[in-house]
Amino acid sequence: MAPDNKKKVSVDELQLHASPEKCWLLVNGAVWDLSEFAPEHPGVIHRHAGRDASAVYNSIHASSLLENELDGSKMIGYIAKDDSGSSSKILIPSEESVGLTTVTPKDKPKGRRPLQSIISTHDFEEAASENLSAKAWAFFSSAATDCITKRANEAYFDRIWLRPRIMKDVKEIRYDTKMLGVSIPMPLFASPTAMAKLTHQDGELAIAKGCSKFGIPQTISTNASFPMAEITSAVDNTFFFQLYVNKDRTASEKLLRQAEACGMRAVFVTVDQPTPGKREADERVKAEGTVLAPTPNGATASNDRKGSSLGRTMAGFIDPTLNWEDIKWIRKSTTLPLVLKGVQAAEDVLLAVKHGIDGVLLGNHGGRSLDTSPPSIMILLELHQKCPDVFSHIEIFLDGGIRRGTDVFKALCLGARAVGMGRHFLYAANYGPEGVEQLIEIMQDEFETTMRMMGCINLSQLHPGLLNLCDVEHWGNGLRPVSRPKL
Repeated sequence: MAPDNKKKVSVDELQLHASPEKCWLLVNGAVWDLSEFAPEHPGVIHRHAGRDASAVYNSIHASSLLENELDGSKMIGYIAKDDSGSSSKILIPSEESVGLTTVTPKDKPKGRRPLQSIISTHDFEEAASENLSAKAWAFFSSAATDCITKRANEAYFDRIWLRPRIMKDVKEIRYDTKMLGVSIPMPLFASPTAMAKLTHQDGELAIAKGCSKFGIPQTISTNASFPMAEITSAVDNTFFFQLYVNKDRTASEKLLRQAEACGMRAVFVTVDQPTPGKREADERVKAEGTVLAPTPNGATASNDRKGSSLGRTMAGFIDPTLNWEDIKWIRKSTTLPLVLKGVQAAEDVLLAVKHGIDGVLLGNHGGRSLDTSPPSIMILLELHQKCPDVFSHIEIFLDGGIRRGTDVFKALCLGARAVGMGRHFLYAANYGPEGVEQLIEIMQDEFETTMRMMGCINLSQLHPGLLNLCDVEHWGNGLRPVSRPKL
């Protein structure tokens, strides 16, 4: 039905639909019936039933979400123009009241440090801590319980020392490679991250535009702020899709079909979060109505008694029964290469090979799922100890703890095909596409410098012998050179 033919809804009528059974919300001038979604996330929808939820909605979601993802019959109509002046009657909650704006808090420096002053990933992180809202910062930066794994992800890279080789001609170097059959300019990709609109109004679109300038692949989250089609159509670049398997398997099948239609080059199935981790920093910042509808890529959300964190709110739809037998179902649902995201033990890498998986992403969800799970680089070292031949049978990727070009170099010396970064793409996106471009340039420059300092002119020359592992030898006894697959 055309918008002009839609019903005109008065404020009084909207307020009459403020119960669990009859639950209408006003979003950007349009009235939507979200009654059937209320049982999935009652705390969110019921708080805004019969009210204007535009401010909260717009701080999280793309404006196109409801129109693209919901059945048109759920759109009741538009608020009557002659009644729009009665907005005070529907108690519009502001973005500030729910803690979701990116306005700098009064107790933090005014303004944002200039982009040209950012020269490292640490600078991006500090700038984000100063500029993001309390809720956004807590969601992006938080980790499980005592944050031990989050800190170890970064710290354990520092315990691996480099062994530079001298007197090499390193004037001309190259570090392009292949990832899942796709040629990429350097062994770096953007890991999936949820709700990027919390850091910038363009959210994942800003990351896409920044990545596309360099050809860096971007992995789109199931919980992205924008529909995947809107992201992939914005630029010409390589995209992967990250899948949280839904309790409603038909919803996941639909997403996989959409991923193929959007030209995704692979599917990363998250396997390390059968239940949401306890992220205390996130839970301490009160969540007020952060998700008002299914996310653009099919996820639903719910608050629970354990906390009101965004992490818990977004994870309620994830299927905890996912197991190895489900690989057959996933294979039937898509022809795209499959990567298991969040593998943390050598035994599971071997099982992935057995089940014909194309790649594994070693990591621990940025330390956000289970605290004291192993740092990412430790998992890579474990493969050398227990199954060194596995590198020739499956593509190995790693994320978690990558902050410097030296970290990328160390991971590749130990057999990783490419590495991902998550949080720092979000922090950089706070500056829009230009920030993402600068992040990539920083990582590119640092990696180039490391390659030259180490006497290497291409990736085939990287091997464990370029590392001093004395401080970590108890992690991976019997290290030997990795036979890197020919590209």
